[in-house]
Amino acid sequence: MKYRLKRLSEQVIVITGATSGIGLTTARKAAQRGARLVLVARNEDALKQLNFELTKKGSEVLHVVADVGIEEDVRRVARSAVERFGGFDTWINNAGISIFGRNEDISLEDQRRLFQTNFWGVVYGSLAAVEHMKEQGGAIINLGSEVSDRAVPLQGMYSASKHAVKGFTDSLRLELEADNLPISVTLIKPAAIDTMFVEHAKNYMEVEPKLPAPIYAPEVAADAILHAAENSKRDIFVGGAAKFVSATAHYAPGLMDSVMKRFMFKQQQTSIPARDRTQNSLYNPGSDLQQRQGYSGHVFESSLYTKASYHPKTIATVLAAGLVIAAWWRLRETAPSREEPDRAYLPEDGQQEMPGASYASY
Repeated sequence: MKYRLKRLSEQVIVITGATSGIGLTTARKAAQRGARLVLVARNEDALKQLNFELTKKGSEVLHVVADVGIEEDVRRVARSAVERFGGFDTWINNAGISIFGRNEDISLEDQRRLFQTNFWGVVYGSLAAVEHMKEQGGAIINLGSEVSDRAVPLQGMYSASKHAVKGFTDSLRLELEADNLPISVTLIKPAAIDTMFVEHAKNYMEVEPKLPAPIYAPEVAADAILHAAENSKRDIFVGGAAKFVSATAHYAPGLMDSVMKRFMFKQQQTSIPARDRTQNSLYNPGSDLQQRQGYSGHVFESSLYTKASYHPKTIATVLAAGLVIAAWWRLRETAPSREEPDRAYLPEDGQQEMPGASYASY
């Protein structure tokens, strides 16, 4: 079902996880296009700095310190948006975190915490948005992942949370459509994105984790999110690699299992000894105001497949080419390659085109 959504310049947009990665990139792009923003994150200092940055450029911004895993915090975000702007038109559930390690090694406390943010944060945000949008309509945009369709080893609970986000998002969309409510519900499924995803994740492995290529820029994901804010879309794959993974998992699950077992363990591990396990953002906010971590290899700054998906009539033309390219980049990772540099030498925000998270930041 299609709904008429406002132009970004006419919208009030709520963004969770707004101080890092995809959320930060989306906030800056939305501000450039004239949207009024409600920025949500746990890091108060980073929120204040971002508020100042965008306000100085002429944007109308409200920031709210909140943990999306706490229902009352999320409801307070909605109330604050209504009090400041009279309401909101788009709610983007972007906040997320990951854990690297085998399922049996990860504490149940950490697994529950991940789910509290990645899944319950989406539930709380979506239901708060529905409550407000029933009359005037709007868009709910949830950040899933390519692992919403295909689980990967060493990120088992993250994969499970993104599967859960997909199930909730799809069921919510059906219920709203059955009631003829003018609310668009979109699931965004990014491939690996160069954000602070690895930096923020908790790591149980003996070496530092990494994301498997191909890697896309956070701007590709942000553009997809903002497209969904103006155009009702069921789901959007960010990067041809994400579509390739989803399609292969659906049509050849056994083959995908074999590929995952052979390559995906190595592709998520470096040879760099693991840092102190307490250095993560699972329970407390970490370093923020960076869009990208600074992946040492090639980063795709655009995606032909994703752009084509905005226009269904042209997608068949580029689908085959996009899937071939994605497959080639996946297999390319199996060849020997130099390790990523130690994080101490990663570029800081501002040294290159802005930084952000992968396999989602989602």
